[in-house]
Amino acid sequence: MAAYNSKTVLIVDDEPAVSQLLTILLASHGYTTKVALTGRQALESISQNIDLVLLDMVLPDSEGIQICQQLKSNSQTKDIPIIIITGSQNKSDRIESLYLGAEDYLTKPFEPEELFARMDVVFRRHGVRSVDDNSPQDQETICELRRIIDEESVNVCFQPIYYLKPMRLLGLEMLSRPQTNTSMVNPEVLFKNALKYGVYYEVEMIGWRKAIKMASNIFDGRQKLFLNCDPYLVESEKFKSIKDIFYTLGMSCNETFLEITERSAVTAFDVFYQRLREYRQDGFKIAVDDLGAGYASLESIVEIRPEAVKLDRHIVNGVGHDTYKNSIVKLFVAFCHENNIICVAEGIENKQDFDALIELGVDAGQGYYLCSPTSSIDLLAMNALRL
Repeated sequence: MAAYNSKTVLIVDDEPAVSQLLTILLASHGYTTKVALTGRQALESISQNIDLVLLDMVLPDSEGIQICQQLKSNSQTKDIPIIIITGSQNKSDRIESLYLGAEDYLTKPFEPEELFARMDVVFRRHGVRSVDDNSPQDQETICELRRIIDEESVNVCFQPIYYLKPMRLLGLEMLSRPQTNTSMVNPEVLFKNALKYGVYYEVEMIGWRKAIKMASNIFDGRQKLFLNCDPYLVESEKFKSIKDIFYTLGMSCNETFLEITERSAVTAFDVFYQRLREYRQDGFKIAVDDLGAGYASLESIVEIRPEAVKLDRHIVNGVGHDTYKNSIVKLFVAFCHENNIICVAEGIENKQDFDALIELGVDAGQGYYLCSPTSSIDLLAMNALRL
């Protein structure tokens, strides 16, 4: 039987954000992907080298059902399995697509685990495996992830965030530090594998619980805890109960910023924004990471209406002598101040940049020049910091 990493999936969807997310997820599982933005492109791209089609129901030039019908009526493509993906809740669409030969039907928004489970079923029906369960590397990674979860082998440290003028403590950002002898000692590798094998929530919550417990014992209501929060978590049904963790550990949600990061892309923007509104009603504040790069587009800022934004470190680094970066920061600061948003500079590494950021009116900052991450929280020492 063919191993999973020899398979090619054709993604047919006209939304770049959805296609990008699916490409990342599938690549993390070893699949090769091709993307078609229209029905015509899909028909032109299809070949015997395609092992599966993920087909959106609504395309700019045709309906997904029509493309499904054409593929299944063609002798050269009729055996290629198709999974219909759509935001429609209409049962008649689902029934029609199945009658036309689609192997399965998935409704947005969906969990990555559900997509891969359905792909597994489809491939098994066709007599192939989607995952090489006997791969020693896969088995080793899965066993180590299970050990990390069972033993809660994720330590936490904190990096202070300071108001810059006058210098005083705004809060602490929690950073995960995996305890392992494998490549997953790098947090990014850990979370990438956790996402790949469907245990992202379980791994992330280990650090969250430890950080919340530590902060609840020493915070006095003035400090804020910043917790990195991936869009995958925001959209997850499991995450809806997050406030219960705070309640159980004796910490108020009002003292916490959910810092939106970009380990994965947003799959359903309406759901994503609605969930953030619900978390804000529970008392959480929202921060957006890496303004000026990646997910943190101005459009997203407008939709989220965060209480804080973090300037990307690539813009911050060199702002003391780079006139272009200086101008960009000035624009962001003006936008934040006009909309009552705390503007935080990440990655401050020298005095020249630090002085420039104060001159430009940036509200707060963090970085090795101010304080490196620490595993112990000494708020008195942190509040007393002066440069």
